[in-house]
Amino acid sequence: MVRAGLTAERLTRAGAELADEVGFDQVTVSALARRFDVKVASLYSHVKSSHDLRTRIALLALEELADRGAAALAGRAGKDALGAFADVYRDYAREYPGRYAAAQYRLDPEAAAASAGGRHARMTRAILRGYDLTEPDETHAVRLLGSVFHGYVSLEMQGGFSHSAPDSQESWSRIVDALDALLRNWPAP
Repeated sequence: MVRAGLTAERLTRAGAELADEVGFDQVTVSALARRFDVKVASLYSHVKSSHDLRTRIALLALEELADRGAAALAGRAGKDALGAFADVYRDYAREYPGRYAAAQYRLDPEAAAASAGGRHARMTRAILRGYDLTEPDETHAVRLLGSVFHGYVSLEMQGGFSHSAPDSQESWSRIVDALDALLRNWPAP
């Protein structure tokens, strides 16, 4: 019998909350069953496995990030858009650390195709149109931005900048300034 009120969506959201509390790598069907005080078997009518649950959480996180990115970019261009987009990732990671980790989860090709990952790429490329880059430089720049944003956020989340001056916000602002300058003066091959 299916327990009243349990749905795949509710379990996904609860799994995302659990990820934010204990870490994405600790999210399993068993942990979720304990949270709802039900037997593990009762969840398998909604999620297939812990991998399926993690995939669902990753898809949710990517969708949330894409929605925030789209809202942040509305009406912005150039450095203003670049900074707003960067802040979306940093702010999301601070607010939802487990979901941010989920957004990095390696998805199988079918799930990746159905994810909001394409929206992220299109938004990044829309920002880069303001810098007048052509291929393959635009792809190099997409990879650069993703690496810098994720790298900085990951180090900051691990406490990498908490014990030294200047503070991490000042560094973040300077990094966005430096990225803007680099994108405006992209080196020739």
